Amino acid sequence: MNAKNNERVYRMSVASVYPHYIAKAEKKSRTKAEVDTIISWLTGYNEEELQRVLDDKTDFETFFANAPKMNPNASKITGVICGYRVEEIDDKVIQQVRYLDKLIDELAKGKAMEKILRS
Repeated sequence: MNAKNNERVYRMSVASVYPHYIAKAEKKSRTKAEVDTIISWLTGYNEEELQRVLDDKTDFETFFANAPKMNPNASKITGVICGYRVEEIDDKVIQQVRYLDKLIDELAKGKAMEKILRS
């Protein structure tokens, strides 16, 4: 990805993408609660904090910078998303966004939660 695209992703609000995560999950008979569990696992945000992020239209850069506790097992998330290997992405924010995309993809593909959450 180039710097211009990265900047666009940094400024994108989590609230603008969140409904797409939910829709993608629900289309495959998964739930909003499972999406929220994934977000919480990755970032440490609880339900109330996540709702505040959504209400405030927080951008992705701020969302990850202010995450209560990024999961140390996030580095175990590997594979290709949007044509990029997530483990090889140099830009930290973009990598974190792609981690989240990858986890939501795994949910939509029917993977068990314990596998998605790298337990």
